[in-house]
Amino acid sequence: MTAGTAGDSGIDADEDSRPVVYDLAPDCTADDVEVGEYYHAVVNGVVAYGVFVDLSDEVSGLVHESNLSGEYDVGDRLLVRLDEIRDNGDMAFEEATLDDYRTVAVDHQPSITPIEELEIGETATIEATVSQIKQTAGPTVFRCCDETGIVACTAFEDAGVRAYPDVELDDPVRISGTVEEHEGSPQIEVSSLTPLDGETADEVRERIDAGLAERATPHEVDPIVEWEAFDKLRPDLREVARQLRRTVLEGRPIRVRHHADGDGMCASLPVQVALERFIRSVHDDEDAPRHLIKRLPSKAPYYEMEDVTRDLNFALEGRERHGQKLPLLLMLDNGSTEEDVPAYENLAHYDVPIVVVDHHHPDPDAVDHLLDAHVNPYLRDEDYRITTGMMCVELARMIDPEMTDELRHVPAVAGLADRSKAEAMSEFVDLANEAGYDRSALVRIGEALDYAAHWLRYSEGKTLVSDVLNVDCDEAGRHEELVDFLADRAERDIDRQLAALDPHVEHERLSNDAHLYRVDLDDFAHRFTYPAPGKTTGNLHDRKVEETGDPVITIGYGPDFAVLRSDGVRLDIPEMVAELDEEVVGGGVSGGGHLVVGSIKFVKGMRSEVIDRLVEKMADAELDEALSSASALDAHGSD
Repeated sequence: MTAGTAGDSGIDADEDSRPVVYDLAPDCTADDVEVGEYYHAVVNGVVAYGVFVDLSDEVSGLVHESNLSGEYDVGDRLLVRLDEIRDNGDMAFEEATLDDYRTVAVDHQPSITPIEELEIGETATIEATVSQIKQTAGPTVFRCCDETGIVACTAFEDAGVRAYPDVELDDPVRISGTVEEHEGSPQIEVSSLTPLDGETADEVRERIDAGLAERATPHEVDPIVEWEAFDKLRPDLREVARQLRRTVLEGRPIRVRHHADGDGMCASLPVQVALERFIRSVHDDEDAPRHLIKRLPSKAPYYEMEDVTRDLNFALEGRERHGQKLPLLLMLDNGSTEEDVPAYENLAHYDVPIVVVDHHHPDPDAVDHLLDAHVNPYLRDEDYRITTGMMCVELARMIDPEMTDELRHVPAVAGLADRSKAEAMSEFVDLANEAGYDRSALVRIGEALDYAAHWLRYSEGKTLVSDVLNVDCDEAGRHEELVDFLADRAERDIDRQLAALDPHVEHERLSNDAHLYRVDLDDFAHRFTYPAPGKTTGNLHDRKVEETGDPVITIGYGPDFAVLRSDGVRLDIPEMVAELDEEVVGGGVSGGGHLVVGSIKFVKGMRSEVIDRLVEKMADAELDEALSSASALDAHGSD
């Protein structure tokens, strides 16, 4: 029982040897009493064989006449000792005569039922935190989370009127009521809901935190391919898996943003599917995956203000309409650079947690103080050859290892789509071959993903992307037909674009002996169609590399942007962008990328100065055979 300190003397309770008489709070139950202890009682009935007494609204029993030393009327107070609790729950008391004693108040300490142990038809009490408050046309629905699960609790004040209006999200509460069945799952019809505070609230929070921490532990999975360079990243990925699982267990939504290309989709779809399946295993609401995770592409190579405005508006509407917490933002194949900072700072006003998994050259000094987690091979002395798709396959498996068989081909698709020259690429391709995908099929899946991403623009395209990648796809035949259709269309459109572009490509040999190809995409390429400028530049670059076999740099530019690709030339594009911003006064230069691929933006009127200065830097760049054609990457560039 939980005792207060309502003694009737000034003596310290620890030093007071007098007998204790407990005074029960009105809501105390049989769980709060013990045989052999003394209690304050009130007579509620007098019969020939004794008196019935109340210890609280819920605790009553008989003092038999043989155990009475005085006469009593209804309403009289007396001291009693609990002598017996019979098998049927009846309590027998005897009158107690104490010359000196101290009184201790007892608060009700209900028997707490873990949410996972709720049984239909029983009356139960839970202690939990509030993860969602949704007002319907009838009751208020509180979705509550303890260390074992989540349950809906419905409270009715009046039709459409908020019950318990002082209760807020994340509050620790004690809820009692009848457990009923709703759409096949337990649901508590609330009879009482009490916000907790003080030590009780702290204890509940600590218990739930410990339980959720244990349940959030990621699965131990062996690497899909043994790769020493990748091993450095596994602890970081494991912590992200832990955070994502914890987010699901707490009932917080997750907003996934990813780069709109093959690697970005190879990264985001496996994680999305893993989280959806985990959500289904945790939540009793069959619509929970639809409400708790949303994946969207970002067209730019960073998190734009347009993106964050859409995301914040969606999240705030969700909080208003559905009583949800604000989401965790998961950035994939994007989000590591200084260009992301304004959007992140906007989210900081709402305390939205942000997690980034990316393989583009990061600006940790600019972004890390705004992030809750940041996984990037550069932060572990590796580089872009470890693609985000490769990392996220392992992340998805840590969340749901049962996905392993349907993900065996995905790292190879991601690596080929992003032109990775990682030493493990041959092993990834071999693994995909064992799963039934030859190299040609893997390349065509990547081409189909790029083509689909272009036309999806800002839409998720969940089923389409699943069918193209053959992850969470229920019909292999449709996957094959769809890849053939989209890859053929992509190849046709690329050929048309390059045929129109080729006569207008300018060529020169730089002083470092690299070939430089450049073309005005605004004047000589079809706009607003596939392939976009970044993809167009990448395809042109690949063809020139194949034609020459020499070091090649390609620049595709428009009125206020340029997309850069290099092969066999060590261009530190992030550093070059920073230098251009300082050197070209009034150029408004920004951008980023890798050693061999990137994009920059500038003001339209300074294009000539920016491009000329850029070419001078390229002419001074060091040739590097290690950065050969096989390691060149698709542009992470502008539309």
